[in-house]
Amino acid sequence: QVQLVESGGGQVQAGGSLRLSCAASGLTLYSHVMGWFRQAPGKEREFIGVIGQSGGTSYQESMKGRFTISRDNADNRIFLQMNSLKPEDTAVYFCAAGHARGVGPFQVIYWGQGTQVSVSS
Repeated sequence: QVQLVESGGGQVQAGGSLRLSCAASGLTLYSHVMGWFRQAPGKEREFIGVIGQSGGTSYQESMKGRFTISRDNADNRIFLQMNSLKPEDTAVYFCAAGHARGVGPFQVIYWGQGTQVSVSS
């Protein structure tokens, strides 16, 4: 019954911006923490950031600055604003929900299907 559906991916030029959206159903933003991961070709899945049940955020150190996570409690949705995109940001971006294990990466219980982001030079 739990579903996480990402949208907003696509192909952009370097320096551009994208805003990804993740619609959650079957859970609320108060029952789980939620966040974003990405996986580039040939690389391990990488933690981007998390938004907690109280609305606070935490990011992978290397992601700070250009990426921002926010949420819409009424719509049970989280967002990933990505600015100043670089070719190395090219990856499949995944929405996830789970349980906090302190600050940072969390125990993922549910994954979205992913949305492709391609940044060209």
